[in-house]
This record gives sequence, structure tokens and C-alpha cells, in this order.
Amino acid sequence: MIKKIAIIGAGQMGNGIAHVCSLTGFEVTLSDVSDAQLNKASTTIDQNLGRQVNKGIIKAADKDAALRRIKMVVGLDELKSADLVIEAASENEAVKKEIYGKLKGVLKPEAIICTNTSSISITRLAAATDRPERFMGMHFMNPVPLMELVELVRGIATDEATYRAIHELTIKLGKTPATAEDFPAFIVNRILLPMINEAIYALYEGVGTVQNIDTAMKLGAHHPMGPLELADFIGLDTCHAIMQVLYEGLADSKYRPCPLLAKYVEAGWLGRKTGKGFYNYAGPTPVPTR
Repeated sequence: MIKKIAIIGAGQMGNGIAHVCSLTGFEVTLSDVSDAQLNKASTTIDQNLGRQVNKGIIKAADKDAALRRIKMVVGLDELKSADLVIEAASENEAVKKEIYGKLKGVLKPEAIICTNTSSISITRLAAATDRPERFMGMHFMNPVPLMELVELVRGIATDEATYRAIHELTIKLGKTPATAEDFPAFIVNRILLPMINEAIYALYEGVGTVQNIDTAMKLGAHHPMGPLELADFIGLDTCHAIMQVLYEGLADSKYRPCPLLAKYVEAGWLGRKTGKGFYNYAGPTPVPTR
């Protein structure tokens, strides 16, 4: 039975997963490589729980209890008692495999490892662990506290007991599980990211401005966010990484990352998290950068 959950990576996804798990009643250990990132995550979780209190979704006592259930740690040594580890590091296969190598000898034999990867092969990642049969994908959507879906992805070695345990956990967390096969980018990003990439091509080719492309999709397709605004929210580095996985994994030129997307990533214009992407977020209202 899963009682203690450890999350590796205290960024946007990791702190959201910690928020949801602790609010549901699980003991959570949130691990990262620096105190600075953990402090930032702690502030974000506190603010997001506060918003839920203000909206009447939870009580102030629920917020306080959830915060008490989260332990922040630097490194991986304190993950020994975890029943489940959810790796939520950056969308970089080498980084993820390095983490799995460091977990060998730390986790108890029966612990399950899940990855929050949004695109990388589960089978390939599982092979880098010491327990491929107890490894699978658990892809939360961003922002985690608000989005209802979790994609569940089995690798070729994932056993049925592991899948059942994670399926049950997903429902306990108040999320809806959707099972996806282990193909590049799974379901959501297989469909969503090429749409975003195409919107970037439309900008690159001068079909429309940033503002007009986003307005067209919000008002013409009833999307809550325009594709370029959404790209900034996701992170342009993550968008580029997912498109690269699709391009290499499916060997189809239709998935080629737009050169303009690559250029923005090279410039360090990664979207909201760096203050600049397709929009500049320095002022009170985002302003298009093209």
C-alpha cells in the first residue's frame, strides 16, 4: 500500500504534485538539488493552497495540515522509506537516467518508481532502473492542482500490480486516469505539441502576429489560452524537447521543431519562467516580443 510519496524535482510540476499528494493525506518528501529551489517551491505551494482557501475549495485547517505533511530535502538520501517515488525532473533523458542510477541502493525493494515525463519512452527509462517491472509513467498535467487528467503509461516490463496500484492512487488523488501506450509523447502531447509547433510556424512564416494567432485560436476554436501563450506557460525548452522526441521517435518531418522555437530556446527566452518568450512578462500586461 502506498502511504509515503517522494517527489524528485521541486519545479513547476514537482511542487504541484507535492501539493495534490499532501492535500489528499499522503506523507510527502520533496527533493531537489538546492535549498533555493525548495524554498521557492514551498512559497508556491503555500500560495496555491491559500488560493484554494480563498475560493472556498478547502478550509484553512486543510492547508495547514497539507503543509505539515510536506518535508523538503536536498538530495536523495532521505527517500529510503518511500513507497512511491515520482521523478519530476526536467524533460531530459540523461538527467532522468542519472537520477535513477543514484536511487539504486537507496530505495526499499518494493518501492515503485514513476516518471512524470511528458514524452520520453517509458521502456527506455525503466531499463536504467533496478526495477523495470515496478516502473511506469505517471504524467500529470500543468498546473497540477487544477488539471483533472493523469496519463498512465506502462513500459514493456511494467507488471500488472504496479499499474493497478498507480491507477488506484490516481483516483485517490482526485484525478482521472487515461491509459496511453508507450509511444513518443503519449496522447496529450502527441496532439497538443504539434498544434503549438504549427502555430509557431505560422508566426515564423508571417501568417499572423503573436496577438492575432492567439486571438484566432481563443475566439475561433474556444481555446482558453492561445497556442503561443500556452507555449510560454509550458516552457519553450520543454516544448522543443517534446517536439524533438516526436521528430526522432517517429521519423516524420511533420514533427520537425520550428526553427523559430529553437532560436528562442537558444536565446534563453523560455516563456513565463524566464520572463520572456513569445511575450515579455516584465510589465503588468504581457507584450508580444514579435
